[in-house]
Amino acid sequence: MNIEQYLNQEIHKALERIFEQEIDPKQVQIQRTKADFEGDFTLVVFPLLRLAKTKPEDAAKRIGEFLVEKSVVFDRFNVVKGFLNLTLSHGFWLNALQDIVQQPDFGFAEKGSGKKIMIEYSSPNTNKPLHLGHIRNNLLGYAVARILEACGNEVVKVNLVNDRGIHICKSMLAWQRWGEGKTPSDLGVKGDKLVGDFYVRFDQEYKKQIEALKQEGKTEDEAKDQAPLILEAREMLRKWEDRDPEVMKLWEQMNSWVYEGFDETYNRLGIEFDKVYYESDTYKKGKELVLNHLEKGLLKKKEDGSVWADLTEDKLDEKILLRSDGTSVYMTQDLGTAVQRFADYDIDQHVYVVGNEQDYHFKVLSLILKKMGYEWATQLFHLSYGMVELPSGKMKSREGTVVDADDLIDTMISTAAKASADSGKLKGMSKADIEYVHKIVALGALKYFILKVDPKKNMLFNPEESIDFNGNTGPFIQYTHARIRSLMRKADIENQLPQFPLSIDLQPKEQELIQQFGHFPNVVAEAGKSMNPGIVANYLFDLVKIFNQFYHDHSVLNETDEDVRNLRLNLSWQTGQIIKNGMWLLGIDVPERM
Repeated sequence: MNIEQYLNQEIHKALERIFEQEIDPKQVQIQRTKADFEGDFTLVVFPLLRLAKTKPEDAAKRIGEFLVEKSVVFDRFNVVKGFLNLTLSHGFWLNALQDIVQQPDFGFAEKGSGKKIMIEYSSPNTNKPLHLGHIRNNLLGYAVARILEACGNEVVKVNLVNDRGIHICKSMLAWQRWGEGKTPSDLGVKGDKLVGDFYVRFDQEYKKQIEALKQEGKTEDEAKDQAPLILEAREMLRKWEDRDPEVMKLWEQMNSWVYEGFDETYNRLGIEFDKVYYESDTYKKGKELVLNHLEKGLLKKKEDGSVWADLTEDKLDEKILLRSDGTSVYMTQDLGTAVQRFADYDIDQHVYVVGNEQDYHFKVLSLILKKMGYEWATQLFHLSYGMVELPSGKMKSREGTVVDADDLIDTMISTAAKASADSGKLKGMSKADIEYVHKIVALGALKYFILKVDPKKNMLFNPEESIDFNGNTGPFIQYTHARIRSLMRKADIENQLPQFPLSIDLQPKEQELIQQFGHFPNVVAEAGKSMNPGIVANYLFDLVKIFNQFYHDHSVLNETDEDVRNLRLNLSWQTGQIIKNGMWLLGIDVPERM
């Protein structure tokens, strides 16, 4: 039961009886009562004054008196100017709890009731391992996919691997020059890590050549453009596009190392995809589109042979789509990928999870596709997110200062192990169970700390702070779930919740818990609408705070009144269910024991 929807319906029916006419449902505006005022929900009376033909206070009083007299839902009311604050009856809240505990997927919409949405996340380059920035991308994309699914949408999760281009050729050339034929297995390292090291090596040697050319009198730009290494890399890219056998063999070998490394990291993060696209395939589709629309006159070719889209009439600039040597740019392959995906899946909307530095790119992508005649171009949505940094500062891939994703996960597990050892929470558990808990607590800390922040905001990730068992953290919420599961085992009600009467007088914290349960469907819906997992994360933190206060103030297992004990067991169980379902939305596991 969605409580706000139910109250809207009840009040709407009451208003039509009061004013003896049909009323537009949009005029019924219900919201949670502000903390400074008495009441559970507030009806905004101002939209109804045309019907009431009286002062706001008088209209609110008339409506309040009718609701309390005619309905068992409303217990009492108070009026503050044009706002009618309604307090709901204990019987209503108990009925609500009884209804909620019978729904395993409470808060989730009916499957198939929404759209068909594709969401692209991860999108790594095969010249380096996944790093902290990729972690935010992956966690955000996967959580949003689950939230959209919980909102009734059919969701297709896809990855676009950027496996071609000048950056890939830099790694290939560096390994060819200085790799001595060594493979990941020879060196005992992950393949993506090995390739990333040679990307860094290229940049180091390239900078040396730039400095040497500057010493010969070249300008900075001339030196960057004329350095032998960059010329070789460009030539390798041209050979790749011409399908040179030797270059293709090297490319396939090094990419296979990287894919294996990526898969290992994805598995550790608990991330998966329904479909993986490769830029080496989709760029061809993009080139065909560009050349086709060049012939139609939509695009223009410059004297050097490069192809551009002129967007100046749309108050944007010119955008290059093919270089003078005929090679593609990112925009080219994104055009081809978008066309391919809408053909493959007949989707209603496409969501790109990409950092905010690409805001302009996606504005241009949508506009070019629209000019090409694709009606669905308006259904492209860029889920833009901010930078994530460590206390040590910003990271740069080519300089080798990024934080490797696997290294960060290892650090998180070590931090979780130390935190649990200091707290003594895992005493008496087997070594295997302890290692399992360390892993899910570490990942829970990492995921929650990143996802609780609004995606649009830049953030600072602090591993030690994220593990805290007492703050707004994943481990704090996970520990509460484990405590509730322990309570359920001790009560021996694993298979059947006990019944409770609907005539019990609720204590304030008991009612507050039920109210918090009732908000969960709206939280999921709002998180889906705004594509912001932080709404779910912070709701869970509030829920856990309320539960822990309830648990502190009221006995559960030792309560002597059986009816009250049964009620509190239901409240505890439902708290655990919402924690489990809410954390699932965030891609976070919760332990049974901790």
